[in-house]
Amino acid sequence: MQIILALIVGAALGLAVHFLVAHRGTRGAAVAPMVGALSAGLVWTILTWAGVGLDSPWLWLSMFVVPLAVTYPMLIVLSRVRVARDAAERARLKIG
Repeated sequence: MQIILALIVGAALGLAVHFLVAHRGTRGAAVAPMVGALSAGLVWTILTWAGVGLDSPWLWLSMFVVPLAVTYPMLIVLSRVRVARDAAERARLKIG
């Protein structure tokens, strides 16, 4: 049941990262929270299946660190790719 906490924290951190990374108009508003929730839930599941108990600080710390470590670089790469593709498409269409 505590995995719900990890999903909520991951989504909240993903939303915060969405607003920190530039070019947020080039990606959907739900991308970052979904990636954050997915990564937090995945690491929570992996650690609990590996035998890490609820009393371990590593389990609780992981739900804060992993979404930030996954979402932030992913959004930077996604934004750069989208901006480059948009510029190439504008050049191909000769608009702007």
